[in-house]
Amino acid sequence: MRHRSLLILTTVITTGALTLTACGSRDDKGGSDNSSGGTTVVIGVDAPLTGSLSALGQGIKNSVDLAVQTANKNKEVPGVTFKIEALDDQAVPATGKANATKLVGIKDVLGVVGPLNSGVSQSMQADFDKANLTQVSPANTNPSLSQGDNWGKGEFKRPFKTYFRTATTDVVQGKFAANYLFTDAGKKKVFVVNDKQTYGAGLAAIFSDEFKRLGGTVVGTDSVTVKETDFSSTANKIKGSGADSVYFGGQYPEGGLLSDQVKKAGAKIPTMGGDGIYDPEFIKASGEANDGDLATSVGYPVEKLPTAKKFIADYAAGGYKDPYAAYGGYSYDAAWSIIQAVKAVVAANDGKLPDDARAKVTEAMSKVSFEGVTGKVSFDQYGDTTNKQLTVYQVKTGAWVDVKSATFED
Repeated sequence: MRHRSLLILTTVITTGALTLTACGSRDDKGGSDNSSGGTTVVIGVDAPLTGSLSALGQGIKNSVDLAVQTANKNKEVPGVTFKIEALDDQAVPATGKANATKLVGIKDVLGVVGPLNSGVSQSMQADFDKANLTQVSPANTNPSLSQGDNWGKGEFKRPFKTYFRTATTDVVQGKFAANYLFTDAGKKKVFVVNDKQTYGAGLAAIFSDEFKRLGGTVVGTDSVTVKETDFSSTANKIKGSGADSVYFGGQYPEGGLLSDQVKKAGAKIPTMGGDGIYDPEFIKASGEANDGDLATSVGYPVEKLPTAKKFIADYAAGGYKDPYAAYGGYSYDAAWSIIQAVKAVVAANDGKLPDDARAKVTEAMSKVSFEGVTGKVSFDQYGDTTNKQLTVYQVKTGAWVDVKSATFED
């Protein structure tokens, strides 16, 4: 996805290590004098903070906020106070584009975390690139965002130098899901459904190709429309197809309803999807018991990672109303990568931000490497994460339980 986000004021650092502009003014460096002896750097956040995907969006925003608080508390970058500017894209591309324009116009913004949805990201990338403004998504998984539209033909070309992500791509996720469903779950006849969105359609196509390559059969395909609720026609097609499983490319609101209606139609078979359905809301959306349904998600379960213990404890102590959800760890790491890039730029410029701070931060991002919440954080030549760990989850007694984690080798 994209898949896959709180504002507080922090104590001003007063080391005076940075060159200051006139009181309260913004300068071309992208960092303004906070009038108390330091420089303010803003990290933008774009995510669906309201609407059906807000459970994921709020987790993204909260986790970025936690990273900013931690950086300020530890004085991670001497002389710099970090803040966030969080905007709601409502999972709508046009809104995301408007948000990108707004964030570009705020000179203090030196990096942006988000968005959740790949389709929204497509509307934002060009604006960020023109402004040399770093974008790091904790959830986008569509391959074309980083490898170009012809990646499926083996032609890889990075479209935008400012785009990075901490989530692995659907090339990895789709193949991983197909391998699990065919080999581990023993399913040979799958019915594939997608929601006609960039993320869902792309993921379903990659899954289908790999499932057929392994020897499985796609017995039928169909599509549903986002925000609709009656999928009985699709459910009846699935029942009549003789499928032993369903693969759904899309998000949890539609995925949960589809699973429910497939079972009500009399097809007692599991529904599988990607990280877009890996959320408790998927389970709540189904009136029928959906034990046995499956989802893949990026990375290993955060709760089981030794590297995530402090993040989990600090998040709980922060008193956030919403859980960090599926992309919390990746959002924290996305924000921390921007913080580390700012740190490198300041250190290389005698303790102050250079005039071309945004461009320098983008350059520094390619060299970022640290042990994060989700493991090793670094980026390849396309801006993609080098971390290709994934996990399969299964619904058991009304809750998601991890059943297999692995580092996927293409």
